[in-house]
Amino acid sequence: MSWIFLLLGVMAEALSHVALKATDGFSRPLPAALVILGHLTAFIFLGQAMKGMPVGVVHALWAGLAIVTVTLLSALFYRQHLDLTAWIGMALVAAGVMMINISQGHSH
Repeated sequence: MSWIFLLLGVMAEALSHVALKATDGFSRPLPAALVILGHLTAFIFLGQAMKGMPVGVVHALWAGLAIVTVTLLSALFYRQHLDLTAWIGMALVAAGVMMINISQGHSH
């Protein structure tokens, strides 16, 4: 169940970060409310994920998955595209997330 909470937290955080651009410096109330709600939701889900996983593992997975998810959503919503070097970096982040997942470091 911790993994489900972690993934929900990542999605809430990523959507919140993508909405942050639409706030125009927090001058637009609806996107600003989405950012605040998204961050609050993300922390609630991450707190639940930490009940069954170590803090360091949750944070590492959350950060890595959020980086990749925000990048993909930014390409989709804002047509922001990265060069090959940046995508190689994203692949390395994804590989790191997979390594953490298959390690025994996340068991009690």
